Amino acid sequence: MAQNDIYRAYNFIVDLGAGPVGYFTEISGMSIDVESIDYREGGGAPAVRKLAGRVSYGDVTLRWGLTDSRELWDWLMTAVNGTVVRRHLSVILVQPNGQEVTRWNLTDAWPKQWRGAHLDAMKNEAAIESLSLACEGVERA
Repeated sequence: MAQNDIYRAYNFIVDLGAGPVGYFTEISGMSIDVESIDYREGGGAPAVRKLAGRVSYGDVTLRWGLTDSRELWDWLMTAVNGTVVRRHLSVILVQPNGQEVTRWNLTDAWPKQWRGAHLDAMKNEAAIESLSLACEGVERA
């Protein structure tokens, strides 16, 4: 049996539908939860059965270094102004040579929370912003 290589978590791209946008430092929160429903059958069955219930998807948080690009900010402002614009986007894991190894497609994602960069004149760090997205589906392609 051949051994599979473990992918490294540091080399990824976010595609918002029109190609990669920005340099992201971290992506977190991709998750799928299936609700467990307890069900006791009639007839005095000795155990409670577990049935699959509703599926929910975790909020995905993107973190990136602040640049002059306004694409993510403008998308957030559509939700702030009452018009939620849903997008399909992909998180793409790539090898060091740039070859795609896997991707997760997020469906009907929209921005729900923004966190500005922590500014501190006493430090020499990059300004990092974050944007949390609600989504209605995750698929591994």
